Amino acid sequence: MRKENSTNHINEQALAAHCGVTFAMTLLTGRWKINILWMLKNGVNRYGMLKSKIAGISEKMLTERLKELEKEGLIIRKDFQTIPPHVEYQLSAAGQLLAPILDELSNWGDEVRLLVSQS
Repeated sequence: MRKENSTNHINEQALAAHCGVTFAMTLLTGRWKINILWMLKNGVNRYGMLKSKIAGISEKMLTERLKELEKEGLIIRKDFQTIPPHVEYQLSAAGQLLAPILDELSNWGDEVRLLVSQS
C-alpha cells in the first residue's frame, strides 16, 4: 500500500484515470485478491469456506482483502444478522464481468507454465 500523497501513488492514479488496463490492474493488485475472486466465481461464498480453500491465507489477510474487494465494488457482502454470524460473499455485477477474464487468464497461465517448464 503506497502513501496517498507519494509521487508513485499520484502517478498511478493519473494513469488509471486514462487507461483501462492500469485501472483494472490497480483493482486486482494485492496478494490473494485474484484467489478470492476465483473462489467466489466458483461458488465458494462463506468466510470459513474461503479460508479453507485458499491455502496459506491468514484470517487477517482474508478479512482485509474481502473489505478491499467490497469497497472496490467487485464483491457484495451479505450479512444475515444472525447469531452466530452468517455472512456470505458473492461477485457484484463488475465482478461477474471479470469471471470470463479470470477463466482466460487461468488458461493463459496454464499454457505459459507448460511452455516455461519445457524450456
